[in-house]
Amino acid sequence: MKCVLGIDTSNYTTSVALVDASNGKVVLSLKKLLPIKKGERGIRQSDAVFHHTVALPEMISRAFDKCKCELVAVAVSNKPCSKEGSYMPCFLAGVSVARSIAAALSLPLYKTTHQKGHILACLYSCRSLDTVNKDFICYHISGGTTQALLVRPDESVIKAQVVAESLDLKAGQAVDRIGVKLGFDFPAGKYVDALACKSEKAFKKAASFKDENFSLSGMENLALKMIADGENREDVAKFVIDYIANTLEKSAFALKEKYGVLPLFFAGGVMSNSIISKRLSESLNAYFSEPEYSSDNASGVAIYGYLKWRA
Repeated sequence: MKCVLGIDTSNYTTSVALVDASNGKVVLSLKKLLPIKKGERGIRQSDAVFHHTVALPEMISRAFDKCKCELVAVAVSNKPCSKEGSYMPCFLAGVSVARSIAAALSLPLYKTTHQKGHILACLYSCRSLDTVNKDFICYHISGGTTQALLVRPDESVIKAQVVAESLDLKAGQAVDRIGVKLGFDFPAGKYVDALACKSEKAFKKAASFKDENFSLSGMENLALKMIADGENREDVAKFVIDYIANTLEKSAFALKEKYGVLPLFFAGGVMSNSIISKRLSESLNAYFSEPEYSSDNASGVAIYGYLKWRA
């Protein structure tokens, strides 16, 4: 079997993936969360680079032990997004390894962004990879990004234009910050999700908007006040999740008015939340990837390499 290797070294996850070069199917995906000290809400970039550098050789070795294949190309994420000046040192670890493998085996090396990897992983998970040939809207909601993207076909497979975003706090940041305050380890998304499911309340509040953009910082302040006032932990968690869902729903309807009816996808780690995905898939007829492809992973990067190599 001939395969494309994908590598992604995000701020919190080291991941590698292999895609079958004959049909674009993900045949293997491995990921490893970077260690975060208890009570902390993030990791220094120097520490992230170190942990990626240590983890990658072992993970790549394990990948080829599990899947015996011949590589035809290597793909890697080299920055967070396509915006000018977008940069994080953690991606250097992945680029270094990818360049070395490609050079040693005389293979083509394809570089893309972490954000495009998320988008393509979402399309793949939704069995909608052919959507790259048309216009669509994709929300990328994670710890570092809360954006709505107008995505169009491009010589670099897809081109993503930001058409709406949070002007301050990111959705994933809010979930993690409140989750840590509630006593959970970082990252706290899955714990906040499970806790919110125990609440019987429904909150209607959403972010304030400025044109298509919105502000989420008020959500954190209100949630912290709920904690200080001694409200039930499950209700605090549900408030945060409902606030995000209400905001995204309002945003998506506004973009529908502006750009017409386009296929609508939600990508990124926050979108693996069971409450948000169930609600918005019903109200917006939107598509959500499976949790495996929502969180940071190299599958979308490998798919990007497959699409470039095939072209």
